[in-house]
Amino acid sequence: MKRILVVEDSQLVTKIVKHVVKQHSDVEAVFATNFADAKVVLDTQKDRIFAALTDLNLPDAPDGEIVDLVLGEGVPVIVLTGSYDEERRDKILSKGIVDYVVKEGRYSYEYAVGMVQRLERNQSLSVLVVDDSATSRRYISELLLRQGFNVFSAADGKEAIKVILAQEDISLVITDYHMPEMDGVELVKNLRHKYGKSDLVIIGLSGQGDKSLSAKFIKNGANDFLLKPFNYEEFNCRVRHNVESLELIRQIRDATFKDYLTGIWSRRYFYERGELLYQDAVASAKPIAAAVIDLDHFRQLNDTYGHEIGDCLLVQVAELLQSALQRFLVARAGGEEFFALLPGLDNDQAQSLISQVRQMVATRPLALDDGTELYCTFSAGVTNLVGGSLDEQIAKADEYLVRAKEAGRNLVVGDDDDY
Repeated sequence: MKRILVVEDSQLVTKIVKHVVKQHSDVEAVFATNFADAKVVLDTQKDRIFAALTDLNLPDAPDGEIVDLVLGEGVPVIVLTGSYDEERRDKILSKGIVDYVVKEGRYSYEYAVGMVQRLERNQSLSVLVVDDSATSRRYISELLLRQGFNVFSAADGKEAIKVILAQEDISLVITDYHMPEMDGVELVKNLRHKYGKSDLVIIGLSGQGDKSLSAKFIKNGANDFLLKPFNYEEFNCRVRHNVESLELIRQIRDATFKDYLTGIWSRRYFYERGELLYQDAVASAKPIAAAVIDLDHFRQLNDTYGHEIGDCLLVQVAELLQSALQRFLVARAGGEEFFALLPGLDNDQAQSLISQVRQMVATRPLALDDGTELYCTFSAGVTNLVGGSLDEQIAKADEYLVRAKEAGRNLVVGDDDDY
């Protein structure tokens, strides 16, 4: 749970903010009514404060001193202000705050708390800024750092591609148009050969007056376009809206491709992704192993302890498989059965790895409420015989699984085993 500091001298505003915060179970608020109280909170709880919502004018700090205090402690600040004009806006933005909110109604406070949640989510997102101007790169990077993003930079399109290949978790690219080596539009074209719009957001930038540039960027695959110079608020809104759209797409994709119970990949995703891995291995004559894993006596466990305990056991086994085989493709095939595809491993290596995982599962108990420790085992079939399709390879692994069950369970059978 993220703790925020709210500094506000108005009882009415404090009451509204408290109500809004209560609607968000992942946010906890500490309140102060003046500069002195806020300083005490920061002195005693600074390491626990994630962000701050602060009024700009307090009885003992009428000129925004509270903002300087909180920022000086390294805490991101969202300013709550009762009035707005260009001079005030420029003054507070120049301090390096995340954003400001005019106190105009309940939605304003919901927006402010939403900004705190956005800051938290941004910490897991990486952004690449591409611009041949060092000054422009620094400025845009600073805006993104204020929003909590992990920021990388590149001076041209070719360097940008190298950074993306090295940093596979980049979710957003912000690129200028006019650059040496490879301009922004060419960079977009190159990136879209590998990354779809559901994988990577691209926002184009340009300071040139060519009115067709926005269309050129978007027609070649960019999600959005901004003309430089842009203002702070427009930049933040465009970035936020595009990132939130990407998150929604990913949530929908996860709901489709991830198993509802265990959270690992589903059978459907296994075959979609697995087919690509399979075809690549066949085309390059590289080894690829397929494993079919099935929990032993699972129906008996369900009958004895109930389906809720059975579900907990499936989740625990899935977590172990995901952790131990994180370099590979692992999915729940259905019921108590799991699939794994292990490119680059020969049969001895794959069989040895699955056997190690089997031992981990067998020695990891599930603790029940009454103190009982429930153990389970699994049997598995592993094959590198690719056959004519991924389906055929899985079928062969399943044939070996049946042999493992018939031979007494808690076994892994591979291509060279004779049972």
